[in-house]
Amino acid sequence: MNSPRRTPPDPVDLFLDHLLVEKGLSHNTVDAYARDLGLFQSFCEARGTALDRVRGTDVLAFVTAQRGRGLSPRTVARRLSALRGFYGFLVAEGLATANPLERLESPAQWQTLPRTLTPEEARAVVETPDAPGPRALRDRALLELLYGSGLRVSEVSDLTLERLDLAVGFVRPKGKGAKERVVPLGGRAKAALEAYLADGRPLLLKGRRSPHVFLNRYGRRLSRQGIWGVVKAACRRAGVPADASPHTLRHSFATHLLEGGADLRSLQLMLGHADLATTQVYTHVTRKRLRELVRKHHPRG
Repeated sequence: MNSPRRTPPDPVDLFLDHLLVEKGLSHNTVDAYARDLGLFQSFCEARGTALDRVRGTDVLAFVTAQRGRGLSPRTVARRLSALRGFYGFLVAEGLATANPLERLESPAQWQTLPRTLTPEEARAVVETPDAPGPRALRDRALLELLYGSGLRVSEVSDLTLERLDLAVGFVRPKGKGAKERVVPLGGRAKAALEAYLADGRPLLLKGRRSPHVFLNRYGRRLSRQGIWGVVKAACRRAGVPADASPHTLRHSFATHLLEGGADLRSLQLMLGHADLATTQVYTHVTRKRLRELVRKHHPRG
């Protein structure tokens, strides 16, 4: 009697398991890869093309379709990066003979520069929570930390007490791929955190226990969505444009440091970028501002 034929494992699932188990990437990052690859897989199925038969022309058609939907160059470049990694994995595992993205360049990523606040706008945002009460103390500490240390919103949400050293003035967030880094705290962020930990956090806990620094009104970890809500409310009160976000404060931290004379390598370490090229976007931001200054203030501008 013939044994039933086993269905071969899905190559996308194999790749995602590889990222999660062997590469140690976070679940959020792997989920983003899964979404990008799922879009490409659906695109190929509609064209009647199997994933292991994809050619460079198929990828170009995918890019054209993505841009036709109005997606930014940065988003398209991220999806191409996911495909490049996927096909590199298939070739290494003997599941494909060639990487169709091997000679395909990513689209220009810096046509849309990251939104940044002016120092005056950033100051207005972080200083808006001034009402009495534990949540106002929390919000002030949260905003000071986002702007004063450039942490990602997920890093702030996951931050635990053991990763906060106020005596020395450092925070040790866990970034992408569970990589830990050390980031100095500014004086105002340190003072706001001390006030929140002493007079705000105990009231939010209401007798419960939690390892996390930032808590919601129920004494549980403040989610990323909760942090977005805090930032959006502060921006509304400060009169800052509605498209500002927690990542805007991170961009502003980086840009203001660089404009103040910080070197790119130190900035890379503080932001937790694996590649210096990722940090170099901020040089484009400052060059743009310098051009604006020349046009506005130079007699021959």
